[in-house]
Amino acid sequence: MKILVTGATGFIGKHLVQRLIEQGNRIHILYRSEVKISDLHHPDILLFKGDILTIQSLQKAMKDCDYVLHLAAYAKVWARQKQTYYTSNYTGTMNILETALENKIKKVIVVSTAGVFGPSSNDLMVDETTRRTIPYFSEYERTKDLADRSIIENYANKLHVCIVCPTRVFGPGELSESNSVTRLIRLYTRGKFRFLPGNGQSIGNYVFVDDVVNGMLLALENGKTGERYILGGDNISYTGFFSLLSKITGKTYKMFKLPVRLILLVAGFLKLLAVLFRIPPLITPGWARKYLYNWNVSSEKARQELNYTTHPLEEGITVTLNWFKNEL
Repeated sequence: MKILVTGATGFIGKHLVQRLIEQGNRIHILYRSEVKISDLHHPDILLFKGDILTIQSLQKAMKDCDYVLHLAAYAKVWARQKQTYYTSNYTGTMNILETALENKIKKVIVVSTAGVFGPSSNDLMVDETTRRTIPYFSEYERTKDLADRSIIENYANKLHVCIVCPTRVFGPGELSESNSVTRLIRLYTRGKFRFLPGNGQSIGNYVFVDDVVNGMLLALENGKTGERYILGGDNISYTGFFSLLSKITGKTYKMFKLPVRLILLVAGFLKLLAVLFRIPPLITPGWARKYLYNWNVSSEKARQELNYTTHPLEEGITVTLNWFKNEL
């Protein structure tokens, strides 16, 4: 098959391209940076310089393709201009879909985020039917949800398209902002991270990168038009997560609980520095608040309709730690 992959130079994208190549597919990659494609040269990869905001470059990259896997997005915690999120995550996605229609693409998989559904409440797990009842924590969430809704309302009736929504992804790969959980694991193993947000009992959902890639490929094969599928892994509290890290690594550190007010104060200060001096913040108040909620997430729909399966969290962390030893 000939498949266009956007966002192929990112953390998840590189894993996806590698898997597609192993399966014998021919891959078209739309890229912006020469530096980021240095390890993406292969006889079955065709490279097209451009971006998802330029229709002409999209047309060239998508020509003769059968399928599109759209991963490209602006997922950083902060942008100098708020409009950057909308332009990249909404307008860019609409460009992909319009170009796919023109090129009679057989199927499009759009990668969103489980964050669009909001946190869990009343001991109920978040799933694809969850209605968000609180404001978005970031422009990233808002613009991804806006794109998702437009896909379902305006394109599902004329294009074979479905959406996958990963949770907190981790695993071997570039230690970028989108691979923040892996960065956290690395800092802990070096004794450089000893903090628990709030009381440490907030729950998150963590998924190994190979499982997310498998989920995308299963969606390509089995995903239903106009449907969203959460690709998650294990639900665990911050305290439980670091206890598991301690068990696997054999390293035990005293963990310090950070009061919510202090976290928000620091995040606000970092955002102020970003506005005044254009220093990218490590976290903003919105992103800080997000991680103080519970995110009990269910991937049952993906398991039932896609045959999605996952590795146990302990196994994924172990593979990641072994990668640290060999690669870093």
